[in-house]
Amino acid sequence: MKYPIGVQSFEQIREDGYVYVDKTRLVYDLATNGKIYFLSRPRRFGKSLLISTLKNYFSGKKELFKGLAIDELEKEWIKYPVFHMDFNAGNFTNPGELEKKITAYLSGWEAEYGREDIDMTFGDRFVRILEKAHRQTGQRCVVLIDEYDKPMLDVLDTDYTINIDGQLRPIEDWNRDVLKGFYSAFKAADADLHFVLLTGVTKFSQVSIFSGFNQPKDISMDKRYDALCGITQQELESYFAAPISEMAKVYGTSQEEMLANLKRRYDGYHFSKAMTDIYNPFSLLNAFDSLDIQSYWFSSGTPSYLIRLLSHSGETIEDYTKTAYRQEAFIDYKADKEMPLPMIYQSGYLTIKSYLPEEEAFMLDFPNEEVRSGFVSLLASDYLKIDRNNIYNITFRFRKALENGDTDSVRNEMEAFLSDIPYTIRSGNKDTKAMERDFQYTFYLFFRMAGGWKVYTEKASSYGRADCIIETTKYIYIFEFKLDGTAKSALQQINRMGYCKPYMADGRKIICIGASFSSTTGTIEDWLTA
Repeated sequence: MKYPIGVQSFEQIREDGYVYVDKTRLVYDLATNGKIYFLSRPRRFGKSLLISTLKNYFSGKKELFKGLAIDELEKEWIKYPVFHMDFNAGNFTNPGELEKKITAYLSGWEAEYGREDIDMTFGDRFVRILEKAHRQTGQRCVVLIDEYDKPMLDVLDTDYTINIDGQLRPIEDWNRDVLKGFYSAFKAADADLHFVLLTGVTKFSQVSIFSGFNQPKDISMDKRYDALCGITQQELESYFAAPISEMAKVYGTSQEEMLANLKRRYDGYHFSKAMTDIYNPFSLLNAFDSLDIQSYWFSSGTPSYLIRLLSHSGETIEDYTKTAYRQEAFIDYKADKEMPLPMIYQSGYLTIKSYLPEEEAFMLDFPNEEVRSGFVSLLASDYLKIDRNNIYNITFRFRKALENGDTDSVRNEMEAFLSDIPYTIRSGNKDTKAMERDFQYTFYLFFRMAGGWKVYTEKASSYGRADCIIETTKYIYIFEFKLDGTAKSALQQINRMGYCKPYMADGRKIICIGASFSSTTGTIEDWLTA
């Protein structure tokens, strides 16, 4: 089986015999039931392949779709003039890079459809091109723009500047203005347009880029198109039964166990109230190709702009996973450094984990183990100034200690983690409340990095809210922490609040741990188990 890793051309996939998960029924539905769309999905999630599929469909290349769902649905196969722009390639931190990219596209189209010898803006030039293409072909135009927001993301919250008429301007502002002027063409050219799709990672505010543009229908949370990009459970088991079986043999597990492992690592994305499970296609294809489960997607790009955005806000990743949000807070709201949540969600580092119909709100969390382990270790490295390799080693030993019920080693690894944190991180002129918050977030990051099983921080129940609960195969650990308190009072709280009661009939051994930490030394001062 050939896997299209790095292959985004639908034409090449079909002609060269790569495996293709048939999305053409959804493509047909999209193409025949609307006109102007916007779709947000994380990077490497199949957006470019979707654009390529639409390009070939609207180009009337019927032979490429033989045997697919759309082959029976489409009867006419009309050839439309297609205008495809891809902003994936290009370093838009370079002054003038965006203008060069747009100019190259416009000049190529003008060579085909003709150009008038007058000075015009990018938007006006594009309007005239669309008008000429419509008149010359007799068909309205199709415009497909891949990663429309990359010129913005490259320079978001940076100090890069550009010289415009002798004045230095932030490239972030300049690129926004250039795109705003260019996209305004869609309103002026409405009569010449048959279909428009813009894809990207995040949806910038309407006023910043889409002002003057016939507003696209945002299908990012439309349940009809949940599976337009990515792989569903049914598709996984239907298309990839052979490699799943082969991986199970390599790992010495059953096919059911391998399916569970793949689900834990790469599944968990939800894009609407329907809560359809979507797998990350980039990680799945790489895992099948190498017969090895690794963090392929997270390793393919470091979300440095998200770390920059989080450093500006007063909230932590823990805050985002414990708050119920209405849809507009992470989809429609302006995505910028004042409110980074939309970018964190739309970039794929958080996803919908539950929908609360009575509140009309959503709970968010990490989609899967791959994203959780990678992103939390990155956050910890930035927040606590700890080397990531040390973090991995400590949390690995910590997990082993938990698996074995070795509470002395559990304490040792927690102390090793704390000792790695520079003194300056936990010192300074901080009030008690701020210091407590720092300690809480420190242990939140530590336990989320440990992962591997069910890990709950601040888990609420009818009995109260435990600081941390970890469920392993043989043990259930219930932790309660005190800053500058006593381990005895922490254990007393576990007993008084009844944190153990929900697990009394579980069958696994319950281990209660009370710990006290010193704000002065930054170490564990007192530790009791029961």
